[in-house]
Amino acid sequence: MVSPNAKPVVCKIMNYGKYKFEQAKREKEAKKKQKVLELKELRVTPNIEEHDFEFKSKNARKFLTDGNKVKITVRFRGREVNNSKAGEVVLNKFIEKLEDIATVEKAPKLEGRNMFTILAKKA
Repeated sequence: MVSPNAKPVVCKIMNYGKYKFEQAKREKEAKKKQKVLELKELRVTPNIEEHDFEFKSKNARKFLTDGNKVKITVRFRGREVNNSKAGEVVLNKFIEKLEDIATVEKAPKLEGRNMFTILAKKA
């Protein structure tokens, strides 16, 4: 039916198989154009050196400009977990470094031996 409200009702005779094929083709094309959001992860230690920090923050900036979210994880080994403040300092340093292009989606949180935060690109 092309126009069910008209008097008389307007109908069109067509090849249903071809119609279904065209419809599937349009849906497939629309699916191709969608952007899949990825979550990239950067792992650091609480006693990260300055050069390593700069390198990781540069990578995080690149991921964010590509439209991905970034999860920064601080891994504690051995007795480092007792001094979890050091990990929080590192995460806050990342947040401060990337605040011009990123927003904090999830604040720094300690889970077991890992502390992590998630950053997303500013709208």
